Amino acid sequence: MTDRSGRSDGPGRPDRSDQPDQPDQPDRDALPVVLVGGLHAEARKAAVERLLRAVPGSVALHHDLATAADGTVLRTVRDRDGVTATGDAPLVNDCACCALREDLVPELERLADSGLCRLAVVELWDSVEPQAMAEVVANCGSDALRVSNVLTAVDPALLVPYLSCGDDLAEVGLAAAATDQRTVADTWARQLEYAPVLVLVPGEESDPADLELLEQLHPTARRVAVDSGELAEAAFAGFAGFDVEAAAARQHPACALLPQEADAYGVATLVWHRTRPFHPGRLYTALEDVSCAAARSRGRFWLADRPDTLLSWDAAGGALCVENSGPWLASLPEAAWELEPPTRTVAAAMDWDPEHGDRAQHLTFTSPGLDREALVALLDSCLLTDAEYAAGREEWRLLSTAFDELLDPVS
Repeated sequence: MTDRSGRSDGPGRPDRSDQPDQPDQPDRDALPVVLVGGLHAEARKAAVERLLRAVPGSVALHHDLATAADGTVLRTVRDRDGVTATGDAPLVNDCACCALREDLVPELERLADSGLCRLAVVELWDSVEPQAMAEVVANCGSDALRVSNVLTAVDPALLVPYLSCGDDLAEVGLAAAATDQRTVADTWARQLEYAPVLVLVPGEESDPADLELLEQLHPTARRVAVDSGELAEAAFAGFAGFDVEAAAARQHPACALLPQEADAYGVATLVWHRTRPFHPGRLYTALEDVSCAAARSRGRFWLADRPDTLLSWDAAGGALCVENSGPWLASLPEAAWELEPPTRTVAAAMDWDPEHGDRAQHLTFTSPGLDREALVALLDSCLLTDAEYAAGREEWRLLSTAFDELLDPVS
């Protein structure tokens, strides 16, 4: 391990004469930790370098999972002047991402204990998803650390190519573990949609349509240019820091903040909402056509033969993930509702139907060149017909079991 001492920037209020974009922040007992992620590696590195130069006393911590084939994960610590320390973290259960989880908090605590670090910038490796790491830091039980914010760095010109890439991470050398079955597209979509701040690092070929797609995919995100004075401010977020529970709720299919209807610069978002259940057989037959109809689609839905099960829909790059996300509130006794988070009950109340409760088809599709009419017709054709609907729930349960293989795999 190599180490360099003698930093000139101490804690408290260092000299800011050459850092005009540094926000005024009160001294805190806990070390603020900002996570910077994203598959756009060059954009991510540019964002981290900018933060190191914009925030005096900041230190970046990075774990390179590409070295996992050699049995270790390479850890690098650097400040605005360069690398200050390197080290290895051994694999845990043959999993590079597990090694990152085990090593991250002790390293951050070391930085906090040094008293020399004012902001810890965690540069996540390419395919590491920020939600998992934010929850590791927030739930570690250390009073010395607090997650201040989560940022995803974006090169707008690469947005469509990455969102359309159905390659497995393993195929492109970005798998975090031997069992990692994620794709480039779905990993990128989650990195993008989880972060409340998107750092824009424009490439030479980006255009207004790329920015419009970004806006429609994550309309609530704060977008900050990498070379603006807002970046340092965004890293600190605010006095309360980053709320991992609220962030997780925003991603849960039962109460996710889904995109809204939009159409501009050749990019469109369709919000498809119905209360009638899907016919499982017809929907299963149409899965490929529906999942490939848009660059990104997500939401929640229900099947006639599984009326009590809330199913999640998550598709990107032509790859679809359908999962059991628990029961609909309408299928539970009212006494059990008190055990659910308020965000869940509020979301259910807004979508409540007198007959079906919170059961609903709520799917969103966002893509350049989206064929709205064809997609709506296809989705509507997968719902129960009037005759099938009138037959009632006992008959619905006897319909096709096409989804059994996806939802009830035999171990």
